[in-house]
Amino acid sequence: MSTIFNLGSINIDHVYLTPHIVAPGETLGSREYHHVLGGKGANQSIALARAGARVCHIGALNADHENIVQDLSNEGIQTDGILRSQLATGHAIIQVSDDGENAIVLFAGANHDISPAQLKESLSKANSGDWFLTQNETNDVGQAIKTAKAMGLKVAFNPAPMDDTVADISPMLIDLLIVNEIEAMQLSGTSTIEEAEKFFLSEWDDTEVIVTQGSGGVAHLFSGVRTFVEAVKVEVKDTTAAGDTFVGYYLAQRSQLVSTKDALKTACKAAGLTVTRLGASSAIPTQSEVEKFASFNHE
Repeated sequence: MSTIFNLGSINIDHVYLTPHIVAPGETLGSREYHHVLGGKGANQSIALARAGARVCHIGALNADHENIVQDLSNEGIQTDGILRSQLATGHAIIQVSDDGENAIVLFAGANHDISPAQLKESLSKANSGDWFLTQNETNDVGQAIKTAKAMGLKVAFNPAPMDDTVADISPMLIDLLIVNEIEAMQLSGTSTIEEAEKFFLSEWDDTEVIVTQGSGGVAHLFSGVRTFVEAVKVEVKDTTAAGDTFVGYYLAQRSQLVSTKDALKTACKAAGLTVTRLGASSAIPTQSEVEKFASFNHE
């Protein structure tokens, strides 16, 4: 089994349950409040670990939050790559509406205090065949991808939140790209998901590209071939960590040499189970829960 080195954010999520997403100028009361561990990076590391992968997290937080490092370690995640920063730990303000949609405001804090030296030191422990995973919530992501590729790692990139810097990263540096349909259209400069898929099939043909479409399923694009897997039909309570769960489970399956189609199916089931629960990292299922869920759904 290969190791996955995940350069990613560590946040404290402040989650508010609201009737709807607040409108400009509106003051809206929330019914519930939750204070939980989050951040796309931490969520994906937890998903990887719960899916049975060997994962090393690379990130940063304020020394006042040593309990978070212990929480990650308790999940089976290697935490030697986590810097204790003088900056505040990153955090997010999350609204979750009655229909399961969410709106998120991020503060980067210590997530933008990761140095090239810290990255190289963490990756120096990698072996041939290991993966480097990153998102877009830490600093100098483009340079980090170049460093990982130069050190011989396979690179998986989940460019969220999307911004202009992502377009400057060469597809030649990326082995696996995972985007949702909005990110796919933004990165391809297209206005429909069909056009975006055609773009990736022609322009990113040497990169494995996955386009997640929520309840619409997931498309896998590689070497001119499109593979589609339907989403699991569930009652949605909260979509906050669904994408992170998908990323973690898919890459965990691939690191264990599971076939692409089976990895997609398992990741879809895991994401489907996640949205039936409230919260971010707390909603991510374990491997045994996903297996029971799949059995219950006769799949």
